Amino acid sequence: MVETLELPKDLMYGAVLVTVTGQRELLIENYRGILEYSPECIRIQAKNCQVCVQGKTLLIQYYTNEEMKISGIIKSIQYD
Repeated sequence: MVETLELPKDLMYGAVLVTVTGQRELLIENYRGILEYSPECIRIQAKNCQVCVQGKTLLIQYYTNEEMKISGIIKSIQYD
């Protein structure tokens, strides 16, 4: 039904939405909470998975109930 009505999948399924700009900026939408936070690793709980951002000098620039912005040198993004 979602495909037939062409509704946004991230809204209908509650899927995490990750937008990466270069190697220095990441925006996460539809997350539930922060599980781990250090300059080398930020682990985020989403509805259906965890997102682990690894790198150097990682910093959460801001977060709201809907989205979070992470900056630093992003080395990898892993979905568990």
